[in-house]
Amino acid sequence: MNTAAPDATRVADQYIALWNETDAGRRLQLLEAHWTDDARYVDPMAEASGRVQISTLVGGVQQRFPGFRFRLKGQPDAHGEHLRFSWTLGPSGAEDLIEGTDFAELDAGRLRSVTGFLDRVPVGA
Repeated sequence: MNTAAPDATRVADQYIALWNETDAGRRLQLLEAHWTDDARYVDPMAEASGRVQISTLVGGVQQRFPGFRFRLKGQPDAHGEHLRFSWTLGPSGAEDLIEGTDFAELDAGRLRSVTGFLDRVPVGA
């Protein structure tokens, strides 16, 4: 049951915007606005604590996949302070190559922690 659809979609959209932001200064502004001071991120390939490390991680992904864009896949779902959403990643204007699902914990509507899972990754990515 989706009890917080508008908030879930807003938070997921803000999250995707962070991953698509190529300017490091703007990325830090997004982190300050939408993530807690002690935010954490972890997925099968990386881990980061705090806004600066998370921004650096995002920049590294952008360098590894230049010209790729993240997009929401389906409808985000939330209950209480917990959020789940799926995303895709691929070159602009082409088929998405990577898919994942992220689980987040919120604190007063801001991201406190995100745990990412990779659902589809092409060989060699």
